[in-house]
Amino acid sequence: MNKPTLMAISPIDGRYAEKVNDLREIFSEYGLIRYRVLIEVRWLQCLHNVTTVPELSAITPALMDKLNQIIDDFSIEDAQTVKDIELTTNHDVKAIEYFIRKKLGNKPDTRTLKDFLHFACTSEDINNLSYALMMRAARSDILIPIMNDLRDKLKNLAITNANLAMISRTHGQIASPTTLGKEITNIIVRIDRAQKQFLAIDILGKFNGAVGNYNAHIAAYPDNDWLTITREFIESLALKPNLYTTQIEPHDWIAEYCHALMRYNTILIDLSRDVWGYISLGYFNQKVLKNEVGSSTMPHKVNPIDFENAEGNFGIANAMLAHFSEKLPISRWQRDLTDSTVQRNLGSAMAHVLIALKSLKKGISKLEVNPLVIKNEIEDSYEVLAEAIQTVMRRYSISEPYE
Repeated sequence: MNKPTLMAISPIDGRYAEKVNDLREIFSEYGLIRYRVLIEVRWLQCLHNVTTVPELSAITPALMDKLNQIIDDFSIEDAQTVKDIELTTNHDVKAIEYFIRKKLGNKPDTRTLKDFLHFACTSEDINNLSYALMMRAARSDILIPIMNDLRDKLKNLAITNANLAMISRTHGQIASPTTLGKEITNIIVRIDRAQKQFLAIDILGKFNGAVGNYNAHIAAYPDNDWLTITREFIESLALKPNLYTTQIEPHDWIAEYCHALMRYNTILIDLSRDVWGYISLGYFNQKVLKNEVGSSTMPHKVNPIDFENAEGNFGIANAMLAHFSEKLPISRWQRDLTDSTVQRNLGSAMAHVLIALKSLKKGISKLEVNPLVIKNEIEDSYEVLAEAIQTVMRRYSISEPYE
């Protein structure tokens, strides 16, 4: 660990920093600034392509390429420049506009282009699309791939042990037999359904101005079809337009996204606890890695730390996701600012999910089935035949089979 990592307040950026590196490009302050720059630039390019905004029609291809370059070459140093500008503006989105103006330079041919930066926009037009792209990237580029990896490991475990009979337990007590493969398959079926629901959540965006009515747009260009222009702009970002909003996109889709992810996480909490229990029963051994220590005082121990870590991080994530789901759809009148600080924590919840998934994946990889323990328990549990015997007795009309 380096000094910044050791001094981190959150374990996300401290102890678990290496596990969440893939999320930094998306959810860091740098990531948010980069997405905001992208939206501002893409909107300017969109206006250039609107024939009924003639002021931008003469903009040269070279200037359009320069706008693309601002996005493609965006760096940590650029993000720091934005933060430096914000020290003066005390407004994070306005600082983005001034940054782009600075990048475009002071040549006469850039004047009109710079004047149309942030045209008819409210800050939330930029912000909601930025967060939408962030959440989409987290889902498609980070979470779904590791969800699929975990599923593959579970599938392999299920297939390998499809015929390994074992005692089941209801209410913590010995019950009728099952197979290890079938119990793992139960989880696979559940996460498949939950993952499908998670993927099905539409990610929405709005771009209709200060109170959602295109007031400024229509004041400037009353004959333009702004509904179509902004709809097509949002769709160009591979987002679904939300045409009926106040100043803010109401965040209902974020609540749906969070609820779907919570359900997925909850299934894996269930799995983590069950595997923990099976390790305790001796059904699984854990591969011991050289030089690893299970206990500071008991040398014989190999603790199920990966499953405990997964359970804990899924729990933290779900607590945050629950708050997002309850808080974000609520805003006073046409907007208040309480959603701003909450949305800045979306990445923290995704980080805890990622940490949990990586821990669970690691834990599953270290499992070694102990068939002898499982077989011996079945052989010592003759009472589990009682259900089968009394059911067969009913078939042959033997009286009082249960009694």
